[in-house]
Amino acid sequence: MKKIILIVIAVIVVGYVAYEALIFYDNEFRYGRMRETPAVRPHEDPILIMGAGLVPVSGGEAIYRAMEGKKIKSPLQMDDNSIIVQGKQGYITFCAQCHGNHHDGNGTVGQSFAPLPGDLRSEKVQTMPEGVVFKEISYGIPKGRQPPLATTITVEDRWKIIAYIKSLGIRK
Repeated sequence: MKKIILIVIAVIVVGYVAYEALIFYDNEFRYGRMRETPAVRPHEDPILIMGAGLVPVSGGEAIYRAMEGKKIKSPLQMDDNSIIVQGKQGYITFCAQCHGNHHDGNGTVGQSFAPLPGDLRSEKVQTMPEGVVFKEISYGIPKGRQPPLATTITVEDRWKIIAYIKSLGIRK
C-alpha cells in the first residue's frame, strides 16, 4: 500500500512540476505559446480609418493599358539631360542584365536567350513611338521574351528609361 501511495505522490509531484515549468515558459520566454500570437486575435486592434483621397478614382496606369501605344505620350521632357541621366540609372538597374551595357542584347542574362534580346539602338527600336516602347516595357511583348515590368518599375521611371534609350540613337 505504501508503494501505491508513493507512486501517486510522485505522479502528482511530476505533474505539478511540469505544469509550473509550462507556466514559467509561457510567462518568461520571448516565444510564448499559441495564445500569444497575433493570429489568434486578429481583430482586437482598432481598424485603421483610411483618409480621403488615398484611393485613386481616376487616372492611373489603367489608362496606359487601355490606350493604343501610338497615342501615348510621355509626361516628361524626354530631351532633359537630368531625366536621361536618371533613365540611365534605371536602365542599369532593370534592363542591363538582358540588354547589356552596350544595349545590344548581350547582357549576362540575355546571352542565354535564343534569340537574343533586341538591340535597343536598332532602327526598329529607335523609330518606334515612345508609347509603344512604354507598353512593351510595361506589359511585355506578346509571344516575346520581354517580361512585363509594370509591377517592378514605377511609371515615371519607365518613362525615364525610355528617354535614355531614345537618347542613344541608331547604331552605326
